[in-house]
Amino acid sequence: MPRPQAPPISITRWTDGEWQGVEDRVASEEPLQLLLDGEPLSVIMRTPGADLELALGLLIAEGVIAGLDDVAEVRLSAESAESDPAIAATGDIVESNQIDVRLRSRARRRPQRSFLSSSACGVCGATTIESLALDLPVLPPGPAIDARALPALAVQLRERQGLFEATGGLHAAGLFDPAGTLVHLREDIGRHNAVDKVVGRALLERRLPLWGWVLAVSGRAGYELVQKAVAAGITAMVAVGAPSSLAVATAERFDLTLVGFLRERRFNVYAGRGRLTDR
Repeated sequence: MPRPQAPPISITRWTDGEWQGVEDRVASEEPLQLLLDGEPLSVIMRTPGADLELALGLLIAEGVIAGLDDVAEVRLSAESAESDPAIAATGDIVESNQIDVRLRSRARRRPQRSFLSSSACGVCGATTIESLALDLPVLPPGPAIDARALPALAVQLRERQGLFEATGGLHAAGLFDPAGTLVHLREDIGRHNAVDKVVGRALLERRLPLWGWVLAVSGRAGYELVQKAVAAGITAMVAVGAPSSLAVATAERFDLTLVGFLRERRFNVYAGRGRLTDR
């Protein structure tokens, strides 16, 4: 049975000078060990759930695999089982505290070192814009996106954040198709993990590259999130919060449409203005 993502705990609350014992819910955070061909690769602090999606999304972002055909099998230690990655295409949540991804051939880009990813920073500084350009092409032009439709994405994202409502401590990433329909939403204590999970789900459904799709994130837009969007072929990314300078520079380098401070009636465009139209 899956572990609860927002377990209840007993706390003491101070209100107007009085103490009261109450029950609260907090976001789960546990380590996930990721192995590649049986060798330790990374330890990821994440909210349990959709762990196979998380692992595959991270390998896409790091350039280790190009698609699902690069994966031979996935071994889930908690169940002592071997499985074809297609098992998750049904939408079932696959969960384990250790996942071993076995490749059909050599990795496209084998990391020179194991990288440690935390829920706070993701894979901080793993690559530069220049080295990223060696592995990833500039995104194709178009398709046009109706600027008037973007504020509604933030509303949909917020309305679907069930775990955030319960805990106040989770980030969300939503993947919208070219028609503006929310197809996948994942929540996690790490914003980078939430993005990896929605990309991993799209990979399992063989949708990559996601040209014409829009990625929406609940927090700020850092460099690592832009990197993950570009690696998945996503052509537009919108964020409720602010972008960083490196995120903007990376978006400009790869022609990613980057929107920040997305609200119900306004937003700022930091790169890729050409895809947005109000007609």
